[in-house]
Amino acid sequence: MKTRSCVTPRKRFIYGIHKPQYCSKNLRKELQERSLGHLNTGELYTNIANYPEKDVQVDNADWIFEIPNPFSFRGSTYIDREWADGSALNPHKISLPHPKELSFHKLLKEKEIPSVFLQSLPAPLHLALATTSTDPDDLMALAELSCQIEKDERGFPTGLSYQQTPQGYIRAVINNYALFEAVANNPFLPDSYKEVMALRPGAQGTNEIVGEYKDSDDKTHVFEYLRRNSYIAGGHYAANMADDAIRYSIARLSEEDMTGLRHLFYQRSYVRLADTIGLEGKQKLEPCSADALEELRKAILTVLLNDNTLAGTTTLWGWNFGFDYTPTDYRLHASHQQVHQQYAMIPREVEIYSGSLSYSEGSMSAFGCGDMVAEVIQNYFQEHNSNFFDDYLGCIRNNVRMDEREDLESSLIVWEDTHSMLFIPKAQTSQWELQLMALQNKDGNIIGNILEADTASRASLDRGIFLAQKILARLGARMVTSIEYPKRIQYQKSPKQHLLYSFLPRLPQSPGAFSEAQLRYINGHYPEDFASVCRKELKKLNREKSC
Repeated sequence: MKTRSCVTPRKRFIYGIHKPQYCSKNLRKELQERSLGHLNTGELYTNIANYPEKDVQVDNADWIFEIPNPFSFRGSTYIDREWADGSALNPHKISLPHPKELSFHKLLKEKEIPSVFLQSLPAPLHLALATTSTDPDDLMALAELSCQIEKDERGFPTGLSYQQTPQGYIRAVINNYALFEAVANNPFLPDSYKEVMALRPGAQGTNEIVGEYKDSDDKTHVFEYLRRNSYIAGGHYAANMADDAIRYSIARLSEEDMTGLRHLFYQRSYVRLADTIGLEGKQKLEPCSADALEELRKAILTVLLNDNTLAGTTTLWGWNFGFDYTPTDYRLHASHQQVHQQYAMIPREVEIYSGSLSYSEGSMSAFGCGDMVAEVIQNYFQEHNSNFFDDYLGCIRNNVRMDEREDLESSLIVWEDTHSMLFIPKAQTSQWELQLMALQNKDGNIIGNILEADTASRASLDRGIFLAQKILARLGARMVTSIEYPKRIQYQKSPKQHLLYSFLPRLPQSPGAFSEAQLRYINGHYPEDFASVCRKELKKLNREKSC
């Protein structure tokens, strides 16, 4: 098998099964038996089991399923059969507990200790409290320690104190940046503090607001910020929930919010593409309507019939939801808790240099993660003379369980409509990974990128993203990375590449270490059982919505 993938032209997933049986030569000389403690019977318990007398013969060790990812660049997933069998019998294990209430002020009051004692705690304990406390009193006190907050006569926060640096920059007076970030991103901090510390336009710097979305019922409000000097060449954009629409949890996220966040992504991408080909789009100072976006999309496609200007351009979209800080100053996820999404446009090529900053030696393709999907498609076709995504969809629809159990559910599909499918990948690169695949637009054409997605398709994708986040949050996920794998924009016929989104939760006991660095992903459940759990949460969500 040249193309390493679990997808086959037979439209059935394949995978390996390791059935270990081996002998380990005993190369130890000395025996150092020591006491480990005592059993509840009073009998001494030692470490003698750690010192075998002979070679160690291992018979019938745990079976390990090795599932090549459908996309070879994403490595392989390894499922321990014993762990997964346990999860199949107890699917309720596939969840995380919600954070417990924690109040330091309450503890001080119970122990009759003055509340000012909080100020004398060591800095690591301040950080721990800032990320775990559910008591607004704790968090307000920590906020006061982290920075200089201005208040009105009622004690209500009105802003921060600022000062000018020797270089001429205006900066907030912050005493402890890590503490400031940690407390400002705690959902239990009162909104008035969140606003002045992180949410009011300008609180996070002078990034210009160049777009805005508000619906007619004032149910949602989103700002689009330009990040000029970005880690993405050419700048990127951030769609942030506004300070009058605070969303620090997925529970508070609405479908209207998701529509607004994604609308700004579509609008900015279409307008930039229109500018590139010299098309006079309907660029207004207010957001385009959904109908106006659709008109602009069609106009761009019409120009592409005879113009190759955009060929090779691609979109970049991503979302880190969730924030946490360790007491040792390690930030664990997003830059801020408030719901936000980021997007940019990647050009076809970038100039090549070697040892010189001014002399170009040609050009190379600028990287886009969807390119790796395209390479898999091409290699797969060369090897099998079959279309990868046709076979992949066939594998998903024909899926059978790896444990041969027919009394449990086997479907990987969580939700589906005409235009998109939310499903569990056979080889999950996060223990709770979900994926969303675009299918066809109303004309029956495959959707490979957002330019090929009509109004109904965009609404379907937005709903799929919304449902994925809701399901994961209901299971207890608090940090989720979401990424887009798009096809490059081109009118000419190309391999049938479907637009994909991947949702990757970060779980407490899965920090990402050497295994993941080698693209080896360890899992403790069968993907079918996780799909079943997700469908149950979706049913509960729909019932709650209808009530």
